[in-house]
Amino acid sequence: MIRRVAFLSLHTSPLVQPGSGDAGGMNVYIDELARAMVDRGVAVDVFTRSTALPPPVDVEVVPGYRVVQIQAGPPSVLPMADLSVTIQPFAEGVIERVRGERFDVVHSHYWLSGWAGLLVKRAAGIPLANSFHTLGRVKNATRRVGEPAESLVRIAAEHEVIAGSDCVIASTQYEADDLAGRYGADPARLCVTHPGVDHSLFAPGSQRAARGQLGWGEGPVLLFVGRIQPLKGLDVALEAFERVRREIPGVRMAIVGGPSGPHGREELNRIRSRVQRLGLEDYVEFVPSRPHHEVPSYYRAADVLLVPSRSESFGLVAAEAQACGLPVVAARVGGLSYVVEDATSGFLVDDWDPAGFAAAAARILLDPDLAARLAKGAVEFATRFSWEVATDRLLELYAGITGAV
Repeated sequence: MIRRVAFLSLHTSPLVQPGSGDAGGMNVYIDELARAMVDRGVAVDVFTRSTALPPPVDVEVVPGYRVVQIQAGPPSVLPMADLSVTIQPFAEGVIERVRGERFDVVHSHYWLSGWAGLLVKRAAGIPLANSFHTLGRVKNATRRVGEPAESLVRIAAEHEVIAGSDCVIASTQYEADDLAGRYGADPARLCVTHPGVDHSLFAPGSQRAARGQLGWGEGPVLLFVGRIQPLKGLDVALEAFERVRREIPGVRMAIVGGPSGPHGREELNRIRSRVQRLGLEDYVEFVPSRPHHEVPSYYRAADVLLVPSRSESFGLVAAEAQACGLPVVAARVGGLSYVVEDATSGFLVDDWDPAGFAAAAARILLDPDLAARLAKGAVEFATRFSWEVATDRLLELYAGITGAV
């Protein structure tokens, strides 16, 4: 029986608010999964790199779930490109903490943590499961023209983590296919289980009440939620909005999230400059990243969510929006093809064509019956995503690599 699990999340902590910096869906995944594990009687320690002084202390989030901050490298937030030098000291710090304590499984998240997880596995003899959340080769295959490729260090590390893990966990079959096809992962050690949605938080509600809470007036609203970086396709969403305005002059757009990654600030400035150049300042609202529990209000207040990501292993934003009854127009890539049911909970658009996104969004805005049907379909479709199901599946996978009964 699985009693205690170590999660490794070197580059970001579940205590950090999602939506800016390097905090995103993975933060939500780790936090929600840890809480669900505790509900099953499984203790979870999440090991993350400390980014501040004084010396870090353990944080008990709820009884049985704590965040352990390991000193590795300078006590400051580092760019992702500089974090590889912290892997060895981070792993050593984790090894020191787990020695003499009984952990059944190490579950690492992202390639940096996976690299550290291999070191922990070898030193402490604990079985290793790894979730990548994003893959370097997939990002390279779909990156925007002119964007730099992922480093060879990352690609090589991903290969090593895949080869050395007892189980590689994919969020969807699409990700499993990428792991096998692009990395040669052994199908016998590929495990598929999708993330969940907190349906007590993300649920349908009154649009009028949500708009009153946010100070929004009447009229259609397109919504973008996520970290602002080239990968997330905000440029496509904004151009789609421009096109929709030609057909529906009263439409507005809300952008919820903050800059992320090495080019996030540059991307945000570029988007803001375009908005100003087009004279759309009164029609586009920039909202800094919000605490997770506040995000449902934006989903309930909007009419359509745009998700033009260039790659997604899952697409948690789309799943949570649908649980609130918000139709989604998303790129037909990776996990989004699994999370959004085309013509049932929203629409999938090929490539990253702003015209395609605009046409799908306008179709929903101009047809109240279609909008109502998609909203109902979104809620029903989102019921397949639950943290309870995800936890049950992961505990089965953990038992499989440990021999626990």
